[in-house]
Amino acid sequence: MSTATPDRTGARTDEAADVITGARERIDTLDDRIIGLVQERMAVSAVIQEARITSGGRRVNLSREMEVLGHYREALGKPGTALAMTLLELCRGRI
Repeated sequence: MSTATPDRTGARTDEAADVITGARERIDTLDDRIIGLVQERMAVSAVIQEARITSGGRRVNLSREMEVLGHYREALGKPGTALAMTLLELCRGRI
């Protein structure tokens, strides 16, 4: 007997519903890991900003941000740039 519900998955067979349910569980696990990594990135970014500010520097280093944007764009294409912008905003706030 299937553990998945075709109505919930949009699948038309129990077999497909099982595949979708398993894959969604994997995605949920990956999303939890991604969220944890973003939170860790935010904490590390806060340390960097604090060090920069207490040394008399600016909160944001635009040349470094351009490096990050380029890295994400090269790895993921145009959507990578949007993802990097979101990460930068989460980590340093809006500028």
